[in-house]
This record gives sequence, structure tokens and C-alpha cells, in this order.
Amino acid sequence: MNLTKAIKRKAIELGFDLVGITGAEPIEAGEIEYIKNWLAAGRAAGMSYMHRNFAKRTNPARILPGAKSVICVGLNYKPPPVKNPPDDNSTDYGRIANYALWEDYHPFMKKRLRALARFMNDLVGASNFTFKICVDSAPLAERALAQRAGLGFIGTNHMLINPRLGLQIFLGEIITNIELDHDSPMTNHCPDCNKCIRACPTGALGSAGTFDANKCISYLTIEHKQDIASDLAAKIGNRLFGCDECVLACPYDLNAPPCANTQLRFFPEYMRIQPGRVLAWQQTQFDRLFADSSVKRLGLERLKRNSKICLANSGTGQGARKISSSSQGTSKPE
Repeated sequence: MNLTKAIKRKAIELGFDLVGITGAEPIEAGEIEYIKNWLAAGRAAGMSYMHRNFAKRTNPARILPGAKSVICVGLNYKPPPVKNPPDDNSTDYGRIANYALWEDYHPFMKKRLRALARFMNDLVGASNFTFKICVDSAPLAERALAQRAGLGFIGTNHMLINPRLGLQIFLGEIITNIELDHDSPMTNHCPDCNKCIRACPTGALGSAGTFDANKCISYLTIEHKQDIASDLAAKIGNRLFGCDECVLACPYDLNAPPCANTQLRFFPEYMRIQPGRVLAWQQTQFDRLFADSSVKRLGLERLKRNSKICLANSGTGQGARKISSSSQGTSKPE
């Protein structure tokens, strides 16, 4: 039995759309230098964790001593067609990034990667097998490794792009001491159309391929814990959680198929959340709605902060009244 082929076949059986394998050596020197300069320039904004464990982030063997291979998997999360979806510019509903319209992908991916690890253990024997599962939780340059494993290429918007599945892809890895056949990196096919740069509402993407998290709406609405500067808040529009503009603008996303994994739960009701009602929510309402969602890590107070911004950007007197009413504590739960 060819071990590499058996592992790849099992990964697809478990529901992953993409699987590739690369070595456990450090990522390319040019990528390491870019990350160093990006951090030194302060473009990681308040993400202090990006400065920690830099050696581990760029070298899988620092995460698992003795590592020889990294199995990279991808899962398409492009939403299915929804009947009568709200308009993207709706003033009635807040927008939630596509990845958060699904159940929290971290436990979903980890469960299936653990199943893949058990399969590998059965093939090679526990005494010969060590591994580490990573799903956006360990300090690891996931996109660089996925590119090297042949899952896609890195576009101008710094996202991994697969020519068939587009950009809406969850990533996960198994770092292992097992020597496997490695895939070839995918050639960069980014058309350099700069559509992603032009689509960014705040100019977080620069013409020279730079990215400034200080201006990124995804960072501001999800990671940033303080009040958002008024000039940036005005550009957030009706985005309650995250932003997809640089992804949706990419030509590769246009004809990408929707998610085909029927086990990953989709929550279309998240597309019809009204910011004005969020201001009146109690903690129990938030916990109930987002119990299985990535949105829960945001917390109710920051969701209310984002809701106030959405209402202020709606340009209606109603929005201003709702903000005022909430701040005075007079709103009643729906």
C-alpha cells in the first residue's frame, strides 16, 4: 500500500475538498522576511500574538520535534444559494462574513483531522507515529504551507486561491514525523487585476502588495477590542462581523462552487440579524444564537459596538434613535 495515497484518499473520504503534503522545513526565506518587516512596521495592529513564537510560526519542526511532513487540508465554505437573501447594502440587516455563517469550523476540522490521525496510526503503528493537529490555533503560517503543498497560490489579497474552489477555504494541518511523498507548490496564477485592492473599503490592501491590519474591517470588527476610530467606522457600512470584499472581488471566486459538505451546518438566519435588536439582547440570547458559531468569540458587548456602527452608517434617524435608546438602557428585548 502506498501510504501517501492512502492518507490522501482517507482525507477526501472524511469530507475535505483539498489535501496536499509538504515537508516540515521552514517556510521560504522571502516569506519569513516579509512577515518580519510586516510586524516591525506595526501592521499587525493589536494582534500581539503574532509577535510571539515566531520561530514556531515559520518552522513546523519547532512545533513537533522530529517532524518530516505536513499534511495540509482544505474545506470549501462558500455559502449555498439562499432564497431571497438580504441586499448587501441593506440598512435593515447587518452582514456577517461568510465563514461565520457556518458552524465553528475549528472543532469540525479538528474532529476529522483526529480521525485521519487515527487512520495513520493504524497504518504505521503507535510506536512509530507522532503528530500535532493545527487548525488556526497553533502558531503556524498555514497559507504558506498550503501553497507549498499544492493546495493553491497566494493572491494579491494574501489569501490562498485554489483555481477550482476559489478563496473561501478553511485550512487545517497534521504535522507528523512520518516521511511522506511531497507535492509540488502551485504556480502563482494571480492575474494582478487589483480588483481586491480596489474593493477594500478602507485601503487596508496596498498597491505594492502590502496589508495593514490597522485598517482591515475583519480585524476591526473581530479582533480589535477598543472603540473604532470614527473615520474607519464610517467605512464599515453594515458589516457586523468581518468582511469578504477582497475575496468576493477576486475573479477566481466568481465561478467557484458552493460548499458540498452536507455535515457542515449552515445558518442562513445569521443573514437576517438586525443591529437595532442586537442592542436590546441579553447575554442569554447571544449565547443561544451563537452557541455553535465562531461569532461567540466576539462577545455580546463588541457585537453591540459593531451594531451601533452599522446603525449610524445606515443614515436614518431610526438608527440614531436606536443607538440613543440603547445607551440610555430603555430598549426592551424582542
